[in-house]
Amino acid sequence: MSVSVDGVAKLPGVEDEARFWAMVEAAWERLGPEPAALRRALRERDPAADDVDPDALDEWLSPFVEQLCALAADLSSEELTALDRVVERKLYDLDRADVHAVTDGSDDGFLYARGHIVALGREFYEAVRANPALAVTDAECESLCYLFAHLHDKRFGDWPRTGSGISRESFNNPDGWRE
Repeated sequence: MSVSVDGVAKLPGVEDEARFWAMVEAAWERLGPEPAALRRALRERDPAADDVDPDALDEWLSPFVEQLCALAADLSSEELTALDRVVERKLYDLDRADVHAVTDGSDDGFLYARGHIVALGREFYEAVRANPALAVTDAECESLCYLFAHLHDKRFGDWPRTGSGISRESFNNPDGWRE
């Protein structure tokens, strides 16, 4: 599953990333066509235009998280840890000054904004990585940031140890904050 070499931080494996994004899409698909259309509109919009309501998906985030939890309900400790490692890496990769300039937010607020970007799926995540202006100001999905860690703790009584050597917390990616 995950790449691991003695003394070297573990990275998410290709299979783990594919599984994570497939689960995200499956959770959204369970909610029907309306949130799919809203996610597409957010991803394809002109950030300078005022033609798409950036808050339109807010009401869909809790049902999405519930569906994602249901999809992960029977996963093993290793599987939940691998998925948490993927989330951790995606949040870390978005921990950048140019993304923060759009989303704003304090330490926690910026973490939750990055959670929102990841929650909207791989296509939105990749679009924001390429063009941070597509991020939504003041949007949040706090529950995604530690979802698999919380599920692991609930099922197995402890926090997963990802072994990644990184932090998902805000302002920790030195490459994202070069001046």
